Amino acid sequence: MPRPLIGITTYVEESTRYGVWDVPASLVPTGYHELVQAAGGAAVLLPPDEPGSAAEVLGRLDGLVVAGGPDVDPVRYGAERHPRTGPPATVRDEWELALIEAALASGKPVLGICRGMQALNVALGGTLIQHIDGHALAPGVMSWHPVRPVAGTRYAALVPEEAEVPTYHHQAVDRLGRGLIASAHAVDGTVEAIELPGSAHWVLGVQWHPERDKDTRVMSSLIEAASLTPAVRV
Repeated sequence: MPRPLIGITTYVEESTRYGVWDVPASLVPTGYHELVQAAGGAAVLLPPDEPGSAAEVLGRLDGLVVAGGPDVDPVRYGAERHPRTGPPATVRDEWELALIEAALASGKPVLGICRGMQALNVALGGTLIQHIDGHALAPGVMSWHPVRPVAGTRYAALVPEEAEVPTYHHQAVDRLGRGLIASAHAVDGTVEAIELPGSAHWVLGVQWHPERDKDTRVMSSLIEAASLTPAVRV
């Protein structure tokens, strides 16, 4: 059996230096594709595209990972911009929200990581807390803290124990989107994982960065779900 093909969203950095070049580049940290591969999947990087092409792209994939990154524009959930909210990433918001909607409509497994979890919540009509303290250290430095699973959830079945996870964010889920439930919390009550309950559709978001701690349990579950409903590729 071929490995499930998992798309990972990327983002554009306008100034990216490598070798003698300093040019715009579509990129994502290597930990994402390494985690997909370690869990038994084949990784495909998805640069930003026209939102109308999302269903076509998803049709060729077996699953979707929405990567971490900058703040989701609060206009997407009808909120005024907080002074600590970052500048809008309009192209990325449009593309990733379209991919999430296409994945939900087609029944493809989807995993949101950090910003990806927040985007999943927003795609389903939820809102975000635009600033919290204590979940990030200095710029570019991961914070580690315990996450407690909620009994009876998919996440708890995958990771039944309290786990120390690497985290780097200043926003969090506020009102849950349609059908979503919280499946893990930090000690301070911050929602750390969300999911659509039931076995019919594999949809999960985590607020931390599993690509940084190399725990493959969540990603392996995504790969398993993707293998059950493979795309038809010609």
